[in-house]
Amino acid sequence: MLRRRADFVAANRGLRVSRPGLVLLVRANAGAGMRAGITVTKRIGHAVVRNRMKRRFRALLREILPVHGLAGHDHVVIGREGGIERDFNVLRDELIAALARAAAGRGDPPRRPRDGSRR
Repeated sequence: MLRRRADFVAANRGLRVSRPGLVLLVRANAGAGMRAGITVTKRIGHAVVRNRMKRRFRALLREILPVHGLAGHDHVVIGREGGIERDFNVLRDELIAALARAAAGRGDPPRRPRDGSRR
């Protein structure tokens, strides 16, 4: 699992694939193996809601990454607002589709920087 902020920031410079329930960031790491991280912001809800969403994502990653994950890459799953109400099977399908798209190198177009950003 990714723990350090620097790893999450580095993954943000990689490939981004958006789905209705989640956003997947994928970036090659320097031979550190397949790693994963989860981010759920306070905008999603209070602590109970965020922790529940993180538990669901951890279960998904444990199940899906060994089969569909990219070797030698960091994977970061970001929870989106509608993700907590989504059916678990729908989230699974969205994550598999996002990983397939990332494996093909077809990410979403780059986002425009917000005003006042440090990019």
